[in-house]
Amino acid sequence: MTAGPVDPARVHALVVGIETYEAGPSWNLPGPARDAVAFHGLLRAAGVPAPQLHLFLAPLAPYVPQVPYAYADHATLRRALVRDLPARPGDVLWVWWGGHGVLDRAGHTRLFCADATTADKVAVDLESALTRYASDAVPGFADQLWIVDACESFEERLGFRGPLPPDALPAGDRTLGHRQILLRAAGAGRAAANDPVRATGLFSDVLLGLLRERADVLPGLPDPEELFPAVREKVAALRASGRTAQRPEVRMQSPERTEILPREGRAVPPGAPPPVAALQRAVDALVAYPLMADPAERQAVVGALSPRLSAMVPRHPRGRTDVVGILTALARRGADALQELLGAVLVLDDDPDRAAELTSALRELGGNGEAMGGRR
Repeated sequence: MTAGPVDPARVHALVVGIETYEAGPSWNLPGPARDAVAFHGLLRAAGVPAPQLHLFLAPLAPYVPQVPYAYADHATLRRALVRDLPARPGDVLWVWWGGHGVLDRAGHTRLFCADATTADKVAVDLESALTRYASDAVPGFADQLWIVDACESFEERLGFRGPLPPDALPAGDRTLGHRQILLRAAGAGRAAANDPVRATGLFSDVLLGLLRERADVLPGLPDPEELFPAVREKVAALRASGRTAQRPEVRMQSPERTEILPREGRAVPPGAPPPVAALQRAVDALVAYPLMADPAERQAVVGALSPRLSAMVPRHPRGRTDVVGILTALARRGADALQELLGAVLVLDDDPDRAAELTSALRELGGNGEAMGGRR
C-alpha cells in the first residue's frame, strides 16, 4: 500500500494481545499475547524504534513476555486510541489486535478489553475507532493497516443478559487524507479459531508467516491485493482440514475506493445491478419482517444506517417497492452496506428464523453465496 521506502522513524504500531480477562478462567485464551509479541518483534526487526511500538497485553501464565508492555484494560487502550497515538507524528500506522470479540446488534465489531467481566463487558468499538482514525482527529498516519484476530459471533446468539451498551470513541470531521486497510480473521457471524496447544490464533499464525516472507517490505504496509489472496488460500486449507470455519475479509477504504475484496467465488462488481434471483430472495426475506410493513419502522431501519448510506437510498411510500429500492441501492455499494442493513434490522427484530434467512439472502445478494454467520 505504501509506495517506496518507508522511514521506520515515521511508523507507529498499536499492538494488543489479550489472553486472560477479569471475567474469569472461562474466558482464558492462550495465544493472543504471544502472537502480539511475535508481531512486535517483526516490526522491531524492521527498524521501528521501540518507543513507537505501543504494546498492550494480558498474558496467561505461565507465559511471561520478555518485552515491556502495558496492561490491556479499557481505560488504558481508550487513552492510547483517543489521546496518545493521535498526538504522535507519523506516516504509517499498524494496529494488531488479538483476543475475544463479538458482532453487536448494530453490526459493529466489539473487541473486549482485559478488564471485561460478565457484568461489565468493556470493549473497544472497532468501527468507531476506524472512523476516528479516518477523521481530522488524527492528523497523521495517512496509511493504516488494522489486523483483527477476534470472533465476530452475533451478540444475540451468545446469551448475554443484556445488549452491549454504546461506547463510541469521539471522531472529528471527515477528511480525504487517510487510507485504511482492515483485515478481519473471522467474517461476520463467525468464530476465529485458536490453537490452544501451540498457543496461537490460526489466523495470526498465517499472517505472521506471510509477513515474515515479506520482511523486505516492512515496516511499510504490504499490498493487500497481493497479501489477501495468500491469506485466503491458507485459511481455506485449514477449513478443508476441519480446523476452522472462518472466512477472513479485507476492507480497503480511501478517497479513491471503498470495497471489500471477495473471498471465494464471483462477487458482484461494484456498482453493478444485483442478480434478479438474489434480489428477489432478499426482498422476500426483508418483507417477512412485520416491521417492514410500517413506513415509520422502515424509516427507523434506514435511519440507523451510516449517513453515507442512508443519504443515497431512494424511498417509496409502498412497502415492497421501498424495500426493493433500499436493497438495490445498498447492493450496489457492496457487502459492507448490506451487512450494515442486517445489523439495523436485527436491532429492531432479532427473531432467529427470520434472521437466518435474511443473513443468508443478503450474503447471496452481496455476491458470494454464503451465509453470514466465534476467538469469541
